[in-house]
Amino acid sequence: MSQSTAESHTLVAEKSGIGLTRPDHRSGWVDWLTTVDHKKIAVMYALAGLFFFVVGGIEVLVLRIQLSAPEMNFISPQTYNQLFTMHGTTMIFLGAMPIIAGFFNFLVPLQIGARDVAFPRLNAFSLWVFMAGAIVLNISWLFQLLQVMGIFNPEGGKDIVPAIGWFGYAPLSAGEYSGIGSDFWIFGLQILGVASIAASLNFIVTILNMRAPGMTMMRLPVFTWMTLITSFLIIFAFPALTIALLELMFDRMFGTNFFRVSEGGQPILWQHLFWIFGHPEVYILILPAMGVISEILPAFSRKPLFGYPIIVFSGAVIGFLGFAVWSHHMFTTGLGDIATAAFSLLTMAIAVPTGVKIFNWVGTLWGGRIKFTVPMVYAVGFIWMFMMGGFSGIMHSAAPADSQQQDTYFVVAHFHYVIIGGIVMALFGGIYFWLPKLTGKMWEGKLGYWAVGFVVVGLNVTFFPMHFLGLFGMPRRTHTYLAETGFGPLNMLVTIGAFILAFGLLMVIIDMIKTLRSGKPAGQDPWDARTLEWITTSPPQVHNFDKTPIVKARDAFWYDKHGDAKYKMEYEPDDGHGIHMPSQSWFPLMTGIGMMIMGISLSLYSGGVPFMGYLGIGGIVVVTVGVYLWLFEGPGGYHLHPESEESK
Repeated sequence: MSQSTAESHTLVAEKSGIGLTRPDHRSGWVDWLTTVDHKKIAVMYALAGLFFFVVGGIEVLVLRIQLSAPEMNFISPQTYNQLFTMHGTTMIFLGAMPIIAGFFNFLVPLQIGARDVAFPRLNAFSLWVFMAGAIVLNISWLFQLLQVMGIFNPEGGKDIVPAIGWFGYAPLSAGEYSGIGSDFWIFGLQILGVASIAASLNFIVTILNMRAPGMTMMRLPVFTWMTLITSFLIIFAFPALTIALLELMFDRMFGTNFFRVSEGGQPILWQHLFWIFGHPEVYILILPAMGVISEILPAFSRKPLFGYPIIVFSGAVIGFLGFAVWSHHMFTTGLGDIATAAFSLLTMAIAVPTGVKIFNWVGTLWGGRIKFTVPMVYAVGFIWMFMMGGFSGIMHSAAPADSQQQDTYFVVAHFHYVIIGGIVMALFGGIYFWLPKLTGKMWEGKLGYWAVGFVVVGLNVTFFPMHFLGLFGMPRRTHTYLAETGFGPLNMLVTIGAFILAFGLLMVIIDMIKTLRSGKPAGQDPWDARTLEWITTSPPQVHNFDKTPIVKARDAFWYDKHGDAKYKMEYEPDDGHGIHMPSQSWFPLMTGIGMMIMGISLSLYSGGVPFMGYLGIGGIVVVTVGVYLWLFEGPGGYHLHPESEESK
C-alpha cells in the first residue's frame, strides 16, 4: 500500500475538554504562536537557525575583511573580539543547533509512525526558551548602539557585546577584565541549556515509548537512532556547562572565588568544565549530520544501508568516547605525562568508530545504482570534507604536534572542515532531501548544483590555506599582523574563499525561496525513499497518519513498494475513538518571555543598572505564573474521526 490512507478518508474534527479549536481554523499568527504541532515547531526552529546562520556569516565576513591584508584598521581590536565571540557562539548555539532541532522535530515522529512528540507543550516550551536565549545573547548589540548614541552607559567598561571568545576562558571572563557583555553571554547560554535539555528529554521519551507497532529498536531509521544518542549526550554534557556558567556568574555577581587566582581560585577548572561539555558538543552536532547522510545515501544508491547495526553501534561508541577526550584541548596546560598519554590514546581511539562509519557509507555506494541528485552531491561532499577535518583531528592526538598547532590557524582549519565540511554540508543535503516532504514543492533547475559547487570550492579555498598559516605560526584570534610575517597573501586567499563560500550559501537560500514560490508539486514520495515519513502526504497532515502503520521490516516503506507480499504495509484498525490531538497553548510562549525578561534584566543589573533587579524578579514571576497555569491547563484538545468516502 504505497498511497497514504489520507487519500481515502476525510477527517471530522470534534472539540473536547477545554482545548482550543482545530489549528487550521485559527488566524495565522495566533496559530504559530500557540502551536504544539511538531512540524510547525520544526519550521520555526529551522528558520531561526538559518537567520542566525546568516548573522554569524556576516560577522565572520567582517573579520575576514580585517585580516585580508597586514595592519588593516577596518575594525578596532575591541570590535574584532566582539565579532569573534559572537560568530562562534552564534554559529554553534544559534545556527547549527536549532537547524538540527528542526530536523529532530520534523522527522522523528514521522519516522517512528507517531502522531506527535510525547510532550507537545514541552516541545513548544523548548522552542520559545531557545528564542529567549537567542534574544538575550544578541540584544547586547542594541545596548552597544545605545551606548554609541550616548543613551546607555553602564558600569563595567566597553564590553556591552561579549568579547571573551565563544569558550569564555577564565580569568578573561571575570568582572575585572570584561563588562556586561559577559553577563549577556552567561545568561543567554544558561537559558539555551534549559531549552536543549527539555527538548532532549522529550525526544528520548518519544523514541522509546511512541514507536509504531513492530518498530523494534533495530528497525529504527539511523537518523532516529542518532537523535536518541544525541539527546543523551545533551543531557549529560550540558550540566557541566551549566555548572561552569553558574560558578562564573557567582564570581562576577557575588564575589566568590571559583576562578580568581588571587583568592585561591583555579582558572583551569573552567577549562575542564567547559571542555567536558565542549567536546561532546562536537558530537552533538556531528551525529545528527551522520544520521542525515545515512538516510540520503541508501535512497540514491538504490540499495540498503551497508552495515546498519555497525553504523548504529559506532554512533553509540562515538557518543560514549566523546566524554573521554576533552583534555586533548588542554595539552599545553601542564596536565602531566600520564594524563597527556591517556587522552592521546583515547583521541586516537575515537577515530576508529568514525572510520567504521565512513567505510559503511562507501560500502553503501559500492555497487549501487547511484543517482547524483543535489542531496546526493551534498552527501558525497560530506564524506570527502569530513574526512579532511578528521585527518587533521587525528594529528591533534599526538601531544607534540598539538603543542605546536595549539591556538593557531591550523586548529581553525580543522574544526571548520568538521563543522562546515561535515555538519553544514549534511544539513543542507538534508534540506534538499526533505524540503519536498515539508512543503509539497519540488526543487527545479540547476541552481542547487551550482550552489553546492560554490560551497565546496569556497570551503576549500577558505580553510585549506589556514593549515599552512597555522604551521607558519599565525595565532588565532589575532586582530592584525605585520607584513614581515608573510601571512598576507594566504590571508587574502582565505578572504576570497570566504566570500565564495558565502555566495554559495546565499544561492542555497535563493533556491529555497524559488522552490517555495514556484516549485512543482512534489507528491508524497518524489525520491522513491525508504522510511515511514514518505508514506504520508506532502506536506504532512496535522495528525501525520490517518491510521498507525504496522512495521514489518527495517526500511518498511521500501519493502512495501519493492519487497515480497509479506512486507506490504498494514495499519492498525480504527478503534472508534478517533485521533486525539492536543490543544494549543499560550503558556509555553509566556514562560519563554519570562525567561527573556529575566536574562536581560539580570545582565543589566550585573552591569550596574539597579532597578533592573526588580525587573528580573518580575521575569521570575512571569515564568512561575506561566508554569503554574500550564500545569492546570488540562489535557484539552480535539478529536479527528476518519470517515471513509464509501460510508458518506
